[in-house]
Amino acid sequence: MALFGGLFSDSDSDSDDQPQRQSIGSLLSSLPDLVKRIIRGEIELAKAELVAKLKAAGVGIGLLVGAAVFAFVLLEVLIAAAVLAVSTALPPWLAALLVAAALLVIVAVLALVGVRSLKRGVPPVPTETIKNVKSDVHALKGERNDSAEERP
Repeated sequence: MALFGGLFSDSDSDSDDQPQRQSIGSLLSSLPDLVKRIIRGEIELAKAELVAKLKAAGVGIGLLVGAAVFAFVLLEVLIAAAVLAVSTALPPWLAALLVAAALLVIVAVLALVGVRSLKRGVPPVPTETIKNVKSDVHALKGERNDSAEERP
């Protein structure tokens, strides 16, 4: 098991492939250090996972803000197009409508990409870390957890 990889050492063994056995007392004395290392590792994993999810959420929020800015500009262009349509004949308002259509496409693309990115980062829960902690608890209790996948 990878959890107890540090308890058995091959470095001092002879040419055979048998791991060096440690006494029960030695194993029990190294248990608090092992638990500390597991807890620290899980905390670091949780931090890394939260940072990654919050970065994805930040990108999504930024893209949605960009979409909102372009939507505001779109509204201004549509208002200008309406004013031009009333005040003149065909060419000026047609140009304004073409610009508005281009801005509408930009708003739609930014909004869709932003929502997709925001969904990747929400909820900011460290799911992998929670699964690993549960697996570690089962291992420390001496239970076999068939539902959990092995960690790489």
